[in-house]
Amino acid sequence: MLKGKTVLLGITGSIAAYKMANVTSMLVKMGCDVHVILTENATNFITPITFETLTGNKCMVDTFDRNFQFHVAHVSLAKRADIMLIAPASANVISKMANGLADDMLTTTVLACQCKKIVAPAMNTNMYHNEIVQDNIEKLKKYGFEVIKPESGMLACRDVGDGKLPSEEVLVNYILKEIAYKKDLIGKKVIVTAGATQESIDPVRYITNHSTGKMGYELAKACMLRGADVTLVSGVTALQKPPFVTVVDVKSAGDMFEAMKQRFIENDIIIKAAAVADYKPCTVSDEKMKKKEGEMSIALDRTVDILQYMGQHRRQGQFLCGFSMETQNMLENSRIKLDKKNVDMIVANNLKVSGSGFGTDTNVVTMISKKEEIELELMSKEEVAHNIIDEILKLQKI
Repeated sequence: MLKGKTVLLGITGSIAAYKMANVTSMLVKMGCDVHVILTENATNFITPITFETLTGNKCMVDTFDRNFQFHVAHVSLAKRADIMLIAPASANVISKMANGLADDMLTTTVLACQCKKIVAPAMNTNMYHNEIVQDNIEKLKKYGFEVIKPESGMLACRDVGDGKLPSEEVLVNYILKEIAYKKDLIGKKVIVTAGATQESIDPVRYITNHSTGKMGYELAKACMLRGADVTLVSGVTALQKPPFVTVVDVKSAGDMFEAMKQRFIENDIIIKAAAVADYKPCTVSDEKMKKKEGEMSIALDRTVDILQYMGQHRRQGQFLCGFSMETQNMLENSRIKLDKKNVDMIVANNLKVSGSGFGTDTNVVTMISKKEEIELELMSKEEVAHNIIDEILKLQKI
């Protein structure tokens, strides 16, 4: 995912420095070229050899170290970097960066960097909330730094409050958001539905389907990584919410319909990937509800067709993509949906094909538009998501 990208990590003197070894390892596994700069104080918490082993690159500490491979180390690193993350960032280094001081390898490199710079403060809660520190953080924001808000909890000093360095996954997500993909959806608003809906029969039982929401969640994440402002309307799922995405949780098909009805018209791209329960219990006469002994009879009514409603009420310029899951006549049935529901593209998959459908990490789909059908081979749902976005952008230009 990060092949060909260079990430520069700046690590200051904080007990939270230990987390950065895992951040480094995660980035390297994604194919990234990682370079690490430690302050002198940081070496009291973690050693340079740790990062040299993980990255295969020399870990820089001393500005005047003569044993380096670049002509002027802080300038060369700054020019190569696609992004720089300073984490954990101590109050001292935050103050230096905010006021343009450059008295060590890390702060001189920060001044030389023209790339995006992200800062993750980590310190005692009273230090973090000190007005001077807060003023310096605001200065950094003014100068274009992105500042990650620290988490709250028990700190190393046993105080409880703000000041914890966020998890390694959170830090890596900030990097991915910036450099993982080209920003060809920047300025676009996208709304995605995902997951299964539930229709209650009684306080104990409900009607649903086998959808896990994986495909929709990957689509929401992919759109976010490519620069879109994303809203995810999520049915019931056990998945972790994608970062930097506005999530609206719903339960029933009616809930999802109302959430989409309120929001879809303001979005440029609508992707309905949710597997909505097609039926819900309804009230009928006692005569119709008669049942044999030992059997249960439930009267059902169809739930609202969300995709068809949006197709009927879409505004000019919107792109509408739906999903079709079939067990037979996949292409024929999907083309009928394409025309009947007035959408631009249907993503169809046959549930009988190995590796596709509900609950898998892979999928086999065919993208169907009015002009063509594009069948994708078996691939991860992440890859499928980006192929779908590529096709949407292509069709929008036609």
